Amino acid sequence: MNTDKLHLVLISVHGLIRAQNLELGRDADTGGQTKYVVELARALGEHPQVARVDLVTRRLVGKTISHDYSVPLERINDKTSIVRLDCADQEYLPKEQLWDHLYNFSDNLLAYLHENELRPHVFHSHYADAGYVGTRLSHQLSVPLVHTGHSLGLSKRKRLLASGMKGDDIEKRYNMARRINAEESTLGVASRVITSTHQEIEEQYGLYDYYQPEKMRVVPPGTDLTRFHPPQGNEFNSDIAGAINRFFSDPEKPIILALSRPDQRKNIITLIDAFAESEPLQKLANLLIIAGNREDIRDLDLGAQEVMTDILLAIDHGDLYGKVAYPKHHLADDVPIIYRLAALSGGVFVNPALTEPFGLTLIEAAASGLPIVATEDGGPRDIVENCRNGYLVDPLDKDAIANSLIATLKDKKQWRKLADNGIAGVNQHYSWQGHADRYIKVIRPIIANAEPVVRLELQRRSRLYRNRSLFSDLDQSLLGDPKYLPEFTRVLKENARCSSFGIATGRRLDSALKLIKANKIPLPDALVTSLGTEIYYGTHLTRDTAWTDHIDYLWRPAKVRAVLSEIQGLKSQPKLEQSRFKISYYYDAAIAPGLDELRHLLMQNDLTANLVFSFGQYLDIVPIRASKGLALRWYAEQWDIPLDHILVAGGSGSDEDMILGNTLGVLVANRHNEELSDLIDLERVYYAKRPYAAGILEAIEYYDFFSSCRVPVK
Repeated sequence: MNTDKLHLVLISVHGLIRAQNLELGRDADTGGQTKYVVELARALGEHPQVARVDLVTRRLVGKTISHDYSVPLERINDKTSIVRLDCADQEYLPKEQLWDHLYNFSDNLLAYLHENELRPHVFHSHYADAGYVGTRLSHQLSVPLVHTGHSLGLSKRKRLLASGMKGDDIEKRYNMARRINAEESTLGVASRVITSTHQEIEEQYGLYDYYQPEKMRVVPPGTDLTRFHPPQGNEFNSDIAGAINRFFSDPEKPIILALSRPDQRKNIITLIDAFAESEPLQKLANLLIIAGNREDIRDLDLGAQEVMTDILLAIDHGDLYGKVAYPKHHLADDVPIIYRLAALSGGVFVNPALTEPFGLTLIEAAASGLPIVATEDGGPRDIVENCRNGYLVDPLDKDAIANSLIATLKDKKQWRKLADNGIAGVNQHYSWQGHADRYIKVIRPIIANAEPVVRLELQRRSRLYRNRSLFSDLDQSLLGDPKYLPEFTRVLKENARCSSFGIATGRRLDSALKLIKANKIPLPDALVTSLGTEIYYGTHLTRDTAWTDHIDYLWRPAKVRAVLSEIQGLKSQPKLEQSRFKISYYYDAAIAPGLDELRHLLMQNDLTANLVFSFGQYLDIVPIRASKGLALRWYAEQWDIPLDHILVAGGSGSDEDMILGNTLGVLVANRHNEELSDLIDLERVYYAKRPYAAGILEAIEYYDFFSSCRVPVK
C-alpha cells in the first residue's frame, strides 16, 4: 500500500454536522464533539501528508432542521468533504435511538467506498455509535481503526446511578447496555484510541474490560486561532453585546461567562447558587449564561427543558434580576465575540461541569485572553497545567467556586498574567496545526503494519449476469416441510441465469452437504458453513482460503477454551460440531452466566470473539471477523452483488446480522421469536405467515424479487 499521501475517513453518525455555523447547544448531541470532528477534518485536510479526508455522517431530512443536512456532499476545503449517507430513518433522532439503524449506515458506507473505488488508510470513529460502524468496516476491509470516545457509557452510568436514577430507567432512556457493549467491542479492535487527556485513559477507559493503555495516545484538540483571539476593541458595537447588556442593571461590571449546552452535567445551577449566595461576587461582576438557543423552553427536549426551567427558577429564587443574563439566541459567529466581550470587561470564564472529558470552551476562552475557573475533573487539569491561566475547583463546592472567581477578578495584575499565560499556552499546545502533526505521527505506524484484504481469484464468467442472490439458513428456514421444496427448487432453476443461490448454516460442510443431498436441494453457488467461518463456491466446492486468512485475525481458540473450561452451564458439543474456527457448547440458561457476563469474561482475558446464541440452547464462539452476516457481505463484495439485491431468509439468532442492514430480510413463521424480537420494527424485514420454504416463497412474492431478474441480450 502506498502510504505517502493518506486517505482518512472520519465517522460521526449522530449530531448535526455541517462545515459552517454549527448549531452548538441545540441539544445534547450538538456539543463539542460535532465541532471537534469538523475542525479535525479541516485541519487534517490542510496537512501536507494527507491526500483526502471524508467526514462521514447521516443524511437528514426534516421540517425542523436545515436543508444543509440533506446535501449528500459538502466541501470543507480542497481535500476535505462531509459525506452524508442515508441511514434508514432520515428524521433527526437522538443518538440513543440510532442503534437499530447502524447496520444500514455501515452497509451504505461500504457501498460508497466500493462505488468510488476507495480504500482508506484509516477509519477514525467518534463516539460509541460510530465505533460500532467503524468496527464492522475495519473487520470487512482490514483497515486499521482509530477511535475517540468523547464520553463513555460506563462513566455516564456511574454518574446517573450516583444521582439517584434507577438502573432500569437508565437503560430505558439511554440504551446503555448496547452503548457499553459497542464501546467494549471497539476498544478490542481499535489499533489506536486517541484521547484528549491522561485522565481519560486512567479513570474512564480504565473501567473497561478491554482497557489496553498501550494502544492509547493523548493528542489534545486544537482551536481555530483565526476565530478565537484577544479582543480588538470593537466588540462592544456588536449585536450580541446589545442582546447581553439589556439584562444588566450595571453593564460596566466584569462578566463571569458560562457557555455550555443546557445539560445537567454542566452544573449551571450550582454556579448560579454560588453567585446568589456571595454578596461580594455580585458586587464585583455580572453573570452571563449562554446555554444553547431556544424559541420556547417548552419546545426543547426534556433534558434541556428541565435545565432551562431550573436556571430560571434559580435566578428567581436568588432575586438576581439585573445581575444575570441568559439570552435566547446566539449565532456560531457570536461565540468568539462573547469570549472577547468578557475579556474586555476584565471578566473570567467558568466551567463548573460535574465531569469534563476535555473542555474545548476552556481553550477557546484562553485563546481569547480570558482567565478560567474550571472543574477539577478531567481535561481542565491538563489545560491549566499547560497554560497556567486559572484555577481548578470542586464543582460541588459553591464557596470554592465563588472564592476562586473573586480572587481572579479582584487582583488586576494577576488577572493580566493569567490572561497572557492563556494566550501563549494555547498557541504553544492547542493549535490545530500542532494537533494534526501529532495525529499523523500517531497513525503512521499502524498504517505501515496494516495488511490489505486479499480476495480469492475465481472465474467470474458464469456469474457475469447474476445481479441478485437468495440466501437461506438451512435447518430453521428452508427445511422442515418437504412438500414446498419442489416448488422452491423450481423457482430457483427458473431464475438461475440471473440469480445465485446461497446457504448459510451453522453446520459443518459434510453435515450440510448430507442434508442438501437428502432433501434434493440444488447445490448452492455459495455455501457458508460453521456459522460463517467457511465459504465454498460452486459445484466443485472451492474453498475461499482468503476468507480463512481474513478471519484468523485475533483468533486464539486454545485460550478461549481454557477460559471457559470451568464455567458451569457450558458443556462442549461433540467434536463433529467443532471446527478450527468454531467452538460450540450446550448452554444451560438455568445455571450458566448470562451472555454479557461471558462476553466480559473473554474481554477481561484480552480475547476478541463473536458469541452466537441460537435455539435457546446452543452457544458458539467464532472469530471476531466471522459471522453469517459478514460472510454474506464478503460474498456480495466478491461477486459485485448489491446488498439490496440479496434476499435473506432466517429463523434464529445466528441469522440476525445477515438480515440487519441493506439486505431484504424474511423471517419464516417457525422463527425463534425471542432471539429475533429486536427486528420487529425494521422496514426491510418481512414476517412470513408460513414456515420454512413456504415462507421464503411468500417473501419472494412479497418483494417481487425476481420481477427484474432478466439476462441482458448479447
